[in-house]
Amino acid sequence: QVQLVESGGGLAQAGGSLGLSCAASGLTFSRYTVGWFRQAPGKEREFVAAISGSGRSTNSAGSVKGRFTISRDNAVNTVYLQMNSLKPEDTAVYYCASRYYNVPGLPDGYGLPENYDSWGQGTQVTVSS
Repeated sequence: QVQLVESGGGLAQAGGSLGLSCAASGLTFSRYTVGWFRQAPGKEREFVAAISGSGRSTNSAGSVKGRFTISRDNAVNTVYLQMNSLKPEDTAVYYCASRYYNVPGLPDGYGLPENYDSWGQGTQVTVSS
């Protein structure tokens, strides 16, 4: 059974930085695509970034491109999200999610929450102005 645990959320000022981690267990980690999503109060869950099993393919939403970086270390079954130049509109609960995809690259629909099978419990990120 796949388990994902996020950590690293908290409070930051606008312009500051935070780093999130997503630790996985119960899977052959390198065979899974991992995505980060976020959900603000009253809004739908939205795509933030995704990374392929090897780590060689990544993509991110336009709203965070150039500010957020996704990476992974398969040796420790962990995916990271480094968030720089934070804005108040980045305030949300951040979730990591995984799906099995044992081929190179990112799968079709990697930006859609319904295409992921396992989810973490989420970690709150709050950015003050």
